Amino acid sequence: MWDAAIKAARQTFSPEFRAVLWKSIGITLALLVLGWFGLQAAADRLVTLPNPTANWIAHLVAGLGAAFGLLFLVTPVTAMVAGLFLDDIAAHVERTHYPNDPPGVALPFWRGLLLSARFALLVLGMNLLLLVLLFVPGVNLVAWLGVNGYLLSREYFSLAALRFRDEAEATALRRRHRGKVFVGGLMVAGLAVIPFANLLTPLFATAFFVHLHKQAAASDAKRLGTQGVRGRLGP
Repeated sequence: MWDAAIKAARQTFSPEFRAVLWKSIGITLALLVLGWFGLQAAADRLVTLPNPTANWIAHLVAGLGAAFGLLFLVTPVTAMVAGLFLDDIAAHVERTHYPNDPPGVALPFWRGLLLSARFALLVLGMNLLLLVLLFVPGVNLVAWLGVNGYLLSREYFSLAALRFRDEAEATALRRRHRGKVFVGGLMVAGLAVIPFANLLTPLFATAFFVHLHKQAAASDAKRLGTQGVRGRLGP
């Protein structure tokens, strides 16, 4: 797994990724800025006090709250952006590290976008639910990492697997390797916590889970091949 993480990290800054990297960061920042303006506008509309000083303080607090709210938008926004570039990134990884394997087949644009949007809404909804643990030190971080680790691992692994197999097979493969996939999701969730580094999450996570999918598929092929030989030779 560490080998996959190192390969993904190196390729994130490679010349082949550079154009996708800047486009991904640009779109992510633009969406986050729009999100901040949206939160700020909602706060301004909802917070109106008769006293000018109290109103100013309330708007200042609301602005800080809107900025804090962006923390909960980063993960779903980066996940949605990943859907726009996933196939380009995955194709680069496959050509570089697995040139002898059959290439994956890109998802239809609208299906990929729908899956990414659905996942972004799910992540946003779960993170909003986690707000109830915001003031419980220790528990909030563990809960956040656990929930987002699971969601990120499920989504990125599935998107990588769907380039080679149908949805039922992709889900079955993920479940057979759920422990390894979940730990990979925790690593990606840890990156998503770090300011500025979290903007790299879509590229790193996509490349990382392409490697994990390849490893899981190879492990299954080896296991089934060994079982097949034993079945022919007897116990």
